[in-house]
Amino acid sequence: MNVTLRGCSRIARICWRQDRRRIVSAVTLVLLGAAASPLLALCLRWLTHEALTGKTATAALAGCFAAVLLIASLTFGHFAHILYFELAELSVLDLDAETIAIVNGGPGLGHFERPDDVDRMTVLRQEMPRFNSALKALLNLAGLALSGTLTLILLSTVNPLLLFLPLLALPPVLAGRWAEEISDRSRIKTAEQSRLALNIFKLTTNPEAAKELRAARLGALMIRRHADHWNAVSKELWKAHLKDTWIRAAGQLMFAVGYAGALLLVVYTAIAGHATVGDVVLSIMLAVQMNAQVSTAVILSQDLQRMANAFRRLDELALSIGAKSVVSEQPSAAMRIERGIDLIDVGFSYPTDGGGEQPRRAALHGINLHLPAGATVAVVGENGAGKSTLVKLLSGLYEPTEGEILVDGVPIEKLPRSKWQSSISATFQDFVRFELPVRYAVGIGDLETKFSDEAITKSLESAGAARMVAALDRGIETELGKQPGGGAVLSGGQWQTIALARGFMRPAPSLLILDEPTASLDPLAERSLFERYVQKANKVAQHSGGITLFITHRFSTVRVADLIVVVSGGTIAEVGTHESLIDAGGVYARLNEIQAAGYR
Repeated sequence: MNVTLRGCSRIARICWRQDRRRIVSAVTLVLLGAAASPLLALCLRWLTHEALTGKTATAALAGCFAAVLLIASLTFGHFAHILYFELAELSVLDLDAETIAIVNGGPGLGHFERPDDVDRMTVLRQEMPRFNSALKALLNLAGLALSGTLTLILLSTVNPLLLFLPLLALPPVLAGRWAEEISDRSRIKTAEQSRLALNIFKLTTNPEAAKELRAARLGALMIRRHADHWNAVSKELWKAHLKDTWIRAAGQLMFAVGYAGALLLVVYTAIAGHATVGDVVLSIMLAVQMNAQVSTAVILSQDLQRMANAFRRLDELALSIGAKSVVSEQPSAAMRIERGIDLIDVGFSYPTDGGGEQPRRAALHGINLHLPAGATVAVVGENGAGKSTLVKLLSGLYEPTEGEILVDGVPIEKLPRSKWQSSISATFQDFVRFELPVRYAVGIGDLETKFSDEAITKSLESAGAARMVAALDRGIETELGKQPGGGAVLSGGQWQTIALARGFMRPAPSLLILDEPTASLDPLAERSLFERYVQKANKVAQHSGGITLFITHRFSTVRVADLIVVVSGGTIAEVGTHESLIDAGGVYARLNEIQAAGYR
């Protein structure tokens, strides 16, 4: 109950923040429309009494009042809906912004790996759009509270025992809460299957995947997999719905029995001569209204409870992530590195697929490494060795599960978060293809430049993308991607140079990360690009003592690095220069020979 009440309070605060006049107007109309129904029953009692006593004039007046009240009860709710519908849409946008801020406000990416958090995010995607229903439920429950109070007052004038009629509403209300808890648990239980089904739908409607899906004739397989996941969801939800339907029906049956007894009491009172025909008409109408009020209240309370559970999950997600506002943080100047970055006995394990405390096999373990200030460092190793995980730890996207990372002797988690993030520039292997004008697709790499022509042009030149962008129809103003109005469709290599230019936007980062920066480039473009890397690294070292760290599979380019780190089996196998590692004849020498043989 406390969760639901807090949810109601939160809905009210959100709407009040959005538009005070609109929510006040909507509440007023709902309350007036709600009050009209019991007052209509009172007018009908008056009309019946006057008609039976032959007072046609006053009966006609009562009929006019009844007509006005009927119109009010039928239309005021509609006008209120017009007011609060747009308000609800604005509030959903506000909640979406809050969810985005929470998901992106954490110190790293761990919540995308934790099953509990992923399930919360899945359910939130499904539940947050229901704010419209929740706001409607809250307003209508306020109206029901007013109409219910007036109904009780009027019923007490017929027979004081009818004041106990609201107690009959407790069984269906409690049954409804119990049933909603069962449904809520089933939604969490099926969150993973729902997520898998949604991922398949997204994959099969994505133009990037269309070529491979068609070439491999995977359409039928995807349809079957999609159906299997949704069937699993439907089976579990059906069992839950069947159970909660019986619970709700039992609660409603108890109310119906009491409701029938109340009507019989009124009829008996009239037969005994203690009530008029008008009283009977009033009682029957009010009893019918109360029946509808209770049934509606049960349904509406389910919507509120469901929304309150969504709010609870949002708060749990924020607590789990340790989210802070991504809007209020002011950017900081990049910090200067004097000595370097040290990793001491660092280990990292991803959470298990099924949740719980037992980690999977460690992705990294026993990492001891010193990265000198101003150095250019290459990280090499076979697929799955842990190279990308190591980079994500250095950039603060993950926190080590063992050991610590020190920047000039200070643990990285003790550095001001905004300061360290402002000190890093990165281009990851799985870079994002921002379908925006080139100016913004590149410029978002450093918002401090305010998308200036000079900064963007310089970054494009550093990434070797200047000539490619100049050849586009509108230069840096060209829209990228398949836009409805037409846009530039880029190749994989061209998209990568745009991502590299974005990564080069910060002029002197303390840590410049390039994760497989030439994976989509040809050998000539790769060679040219690495020459520019060296130039960029030298500038970074001079300005901030920054470390340039790049991951690559192509050993022909790593010899330009001051330091080469070989990762194997989740730990550091070797560290040295190209020449020293070749002379050592270890893992690096073997991998270098294998790759060189492939080009002969």
